[in-house]
Amino acid sequence: MNPVLIALIAFAAVAILSVIASGYVKAPPDKAYIISGWKREPRILIGRAGVKLPFLERKDTLVLKQISIDIKTNGYVPTLDFIGVDIDAVAKIRLKTDPEGVKIAMRNFLNMGEEAIAAALTDSLQGNMREIIGTVKLKELNTDRKKFGDEVQEKAQTDMNALGVEIISCNIQKIEDEKGLIVALGQDNMSQIQKDASIAKAQAERDVAIAEAEAKRLANEAKVAADTEIAARQNDLRIKQAELKLESDVKQARADAAYEIQQQEQRKTIEVTSANADIAKQEREIELRRKEVEVTEQTLEAEIKKKAEAEKFARQQKAEAELFERQRKAEAEKFEREKEAEARKATAEAELYARTQEAEGIRAVGEAEAKAIEAKGIAEAQALEKKAEAMKKYGQAAMIEMIVNALPEMAGAIAKPLENIDKVTIIDGGSSGAGGGVGSMGSYVPTVLARTMETVKEVTGLDIVEVMKAQTYDAKVNRNINVSGLDGAAVKEAAEAVTE
Repeated sequence: MNPVLIALIAFAAVAILSVIASGYVKAPPDKAYIISGWKREPRILIGRAGVKLPFLERKDTLVLKQISIDIKTNGYVPTLDFIGVDIDAVAKIRLKTDPEGVKIAMRNFLNMGEEAIAAALTDSLQGNMREIIGTVKLKELNTDRKKFGDEVQEKAQTDMNALGVEIISCNIQKIEDEKGLIVALGQDNMSQIQKDASIAKAQAERDVAIAEAEAKRLANEAKVAADTEIAARQNDLRIKQAELKLESDVKQARADAAYEIQQQEQRKTIEVTSANADIAKQEREIELRRKEVEVTEQTLEAEIKKKAEAEKFARQQKAEAELFERQRKAEAEKFEREKEAEARKATAEAELYARTQEAEGIRAVGEAEAKAIEAKGIAEAQALEKKAEAMKKYGQAAMIEMIVNALPEMAGAIAKPLENIDKVTIIDGGSSGAGGGVGSMGSYVPTVLARTMETVKEVTGLDIVEVMKAQTYDAKVNRNINVSGLDGAAVKEAAEAVTE
């Protein structure tokens, strides 16, 4: 074969192999290669290899790895209870890998990087989160963040399906409210937890104290029982020792008696032996009674001590209950006193207002009365002034008028003492004249009045009788009446005044 032809064939083969090698592609698991151009439907390579025809087909990339998107409200958004919150959340998304999802995703995110995809989806996710915030309350939002994240994920997934995107998770990172209510709720819960812990601690300490007291009581009962048992055993031991000693003494006495029997008569030996036996028996009985008394005393002492401890514990419990009851009553009485004080305060304020109004009324009445008294005083002063002027003008005639006007009052003053006389007994000698008892009684007022008129004449020089006669017929016709001390005009005016 021609070497040139061989070289050409080899070159062609190498060229073909180079072209084929340049068209070989292998897609990683986190990317999708889209081969398009030769056929109507593009080929999708995910984690597998394929061949792209050079110059006839093209290769595009679709990112399939998980992408984190930071979602922020960018301001305070009101919740269902109208409390503004600022929320920071993170959503994990990835593009769908099923055939239909890949077709939708490559129409929206083909050849786009992770940051570009995150930027394209941020607005939609933020809008969905803002919508969900308006449907929950602040307390629910803070206590169940997972539920809120799930609701945002479920709400946003509907929009993401149209873009070929799958939301893997949505987690809330931070929640802040506009007024600091979350911190206040935390402080409130902390106070409640501290209160519950204090109560639980107090109850635990009380239970421990009760358990310790019960354990001490049981231990004391066990100790008393053990001491009683030991005392009884010791008493038995002492009794046994006394019996053994008695037996030993008896044997010794018998030995001594045998020795004495050898020295003395049989009768004396028997009497001594009987006497020693009786003495030993009495001593044994005395010792037994003494031990019984000791055991009885110890038993009574243990029972009395146990009963005293039980009564002490009962008194302590009763004292604590009474103390608690007194505290409750004191608190209730304090509350009632506060309410009564408030009621008394309100009543005092009402009485103060009423008395203020009454004082205002009294002051107004007093001012009116003062003005009336002032007006009356002015009127009386004016009347007195006019009367003084008239008296000054008329002179003696005015004096006569005053004296004449005073006559009825003088007569009334003279007769006034007679009003106090309940009964009058007249002893008369039979005379019916003016000097008689009845006549004297009837002429009492005229006589005193006449004497008064004479006294006026002596003091002032004015004869009232003559003035009164000036208006008689004889005085007017004969003109023979003369009033001493007055001129004609004065007499005429005085006469007219007396007549009136």
